[in-house]
Order: sequence, then C-alpha cells, then structure tokens
Amino acid sequence: MADQLLRFMPQGGTVRGEIVRLEQAWQKVVYRHKLPASVRDRLGELSAAALLLSASLKFEGKLILQIHGDGPVALFVVESDALGGFRATVKCRDEQAIAPDASLADLVNRHGRGRFVVTLDPGPEQPDKPPYQGIVPFEGDTVAEVLEHYMQRSEQVKTRMWLASDSERASGLMLQKLPENSSKESEESWEHYQILADTLTRPEMLETDNESLLHRLFWQSPMRLLDQHACHFRCTCSREKVAAMLQMLGKEEVDSVLNEQGSVEIHCEYCNAYYRFGADDCAALW
Repeated sequence: MADQLLRFMPQGGTVRGEIVRLEQAWQKVVYRHKLPASVRDRLGELSAAALLLSASLKFEGKLILQIHGDGPVALFVVESDALGGFRATVKCRDEQAIAPDASLADLVNRHGRGRFVVTLDPGPEQPDKPPYQGIVPFEGDTVAEVLEHYMQRSEQVKTRMWLASDSERASGLMLQKLPENSSKESEESWEHYQILADTLTRPEMLETDNESLLHRLFWQSPMRLLDQHACHFRCTCSREKVAAMLQMLGKEEVDSVLNEQGSVEIHCEYCNAYYRFGADDCAALW
C-alpha cells in the first residue's frame, strides 16, 4: 500500500525499524513546487526521513527538520507529526547554478557553512512544554548521512537510513539499535541487518511496496510488525490563522500595507495557497 508507514522489529529485539512509502502524498508536494530534479529529490528524501523520525513521537506536536544552506539552496523545511501528516518546502537562491545530479552538500554546503536544525514543537495542547531545538553542523553528503550523524551525536542512538525519491515517489527505511542491548550478540545482529539493508538499490526502494521490500531484505529473519498508519500531505494554514497573524502585526502595520498595495495578500510557501484581505476584511479584524 502506498502512502503508508510501517514499524517493525526483527525477532530477538535488538533492532527496531520503520519503512515509509509516499506516492499521492508526495505528488501533492511535487505539483505545488516546480523544482530542479536534484532539489526535488532531496526534499523528497527529507520528507520521508521526517516521517520516519516523527513516527515515534510521544506527543501530538510536530517535528521540524530544517537544512540551512550557503549554496544555491537557502533552505529545506519539512514539518511532520506522529499521525503521518507532513508538509514541505524549499527556498532556492539560484536555480541556474543547480546541476541535475547535485548532491545535498553541493546544494547547501558549498562553502562549509551549512547547518542542520531539528525542532520538536509540543504544540498548543502542551503549553507548559517549550519547543526544543537542536542545531548541529552539516556533516555528510546525503540527507541520510546528515540525519545519521545527528542521531548519533545528539540522541546517542545508532541509526541508519536509506532514502530515495523522484517525481513520483519518496521512500525511506530506518534501522535503529536498541540502546539497552549492548551485548556482542546484539552488535553482530546490528551489523547483520545493516549489511542486508545496504544491498538496497534506488529503483527497488521506489518501485517496491513496503511489505514486499521487507520480505525481500529480511526473508531469513522473522519480522514482528508493530503497527502501521497512513501518511498524507497536510498543510496547517488557514484564513483564520492568517487573520490572527495580521491582528498580531497590528492595525498600523496592516493599514500601511493597505494604503500602499490596496490589499494584504499572504502566500503559504508550503501549499501555495493565497489569502487576500481587502479593506473591509482588514477592518473586520479590529
């Protein structure tokens, strides 16, 4: 099944894993953002990775992954939640300088000043818990390598990721070593599953459904399926939220824009929706 995330655990309990496959949900992002192929594919990989990481969140907030760049791409952003919802966007500085086969490092770390930001936002349901934000240097040439370094450095969790994306699909596999298991047997098991997953090819990841891919990789190892849920593109913008934002800006600021432009127009960079507030709409805010 497409647009689905599946959590699993090999027999023995030393490793846990997740696999995600996006089709229609990813195509909604592709349709809204006309991007160079290499930028599009990196955004798809980051989207799959965000869903893999957010699947284990213990709250109803969201996970935000940001890669700030000093190359032709200024910013990648993906927001996701534990229920499989996500949205994604990217800001380019110079699309003309982007090669079709550009790596993530080519796009955002050309001069060594790229950085990776992870934000855990508990959301309005938990006002007593402030958002957590971790900022780490850019390490790696791929989305998977950057995230693996982050998990090892900041979370002290051994993590491996395999990610793939094109104009039709985005897919990801994540394996993590359970921290409470440090025996020689568990280390050998961890190495064993990594070796098997390293045989994955990009076409396999993009063309094979989750269950078939797991069976193909781990057919010698009984798998316990923990749970699964659907994934979907979900933008959280709305006219009501835009109105609240304008009220926070204040009447003087809004009137200034009205006088200059005749209306206030807000563009959502995630879903490309436009919200227009005319003079009467703005007056109603106060």
